Amino acid sequence: MNRKEVQNIINEVYPQIEKHYGFSKFQECTPFVEVHHNIYARYSGIEDADGDETPDAEFDADDNTIYVYFPQMKSRKHIIQTLIHEYKHYLQSPLWMKRYRTMGYDYFTHPYEIQALEEEKNWKIFDSGNSSIKKVA
Repeated sequence: MNRKEVQNIINEVYPQIEKHYGFSKFQECTPFVEVHHNIYARYSGIEDADGDETPDAEFDADDNTIYVYFPQMKSRKHIIQTLIHEYKHYLQSPLWMKRYRTMGYDYFTHPYEIQALEEEKNWKIFDSGNSSIKKVA
């Protein structure tokens, strides 16, 4: 998917996600969302910078921003799941995010990653055609 397609889906879906999940007690406002080519381009400022690996997205608690790397996005479903996953991190304690890492948890065993991955299953709530937004516990 290209940058414009990804941005259009974000513009459509993200306000629903914000409304559904609400505010974090760890931040002053909901996260900003930025779309970049990849993590190397974001850090270097060079739009087409390349590197070996890049995540699909990331939440940076220090600047309260969700970064979405558009070439990684494979479908509308993937974009929605990615936004949900990173928004879940926004709702979680940054202190405990770091503590769990220090305790030796990796991506696959980290309790916050497990919660965020589980939350992705609710992507259909935010897909177009589903006009009623339901609260999920």
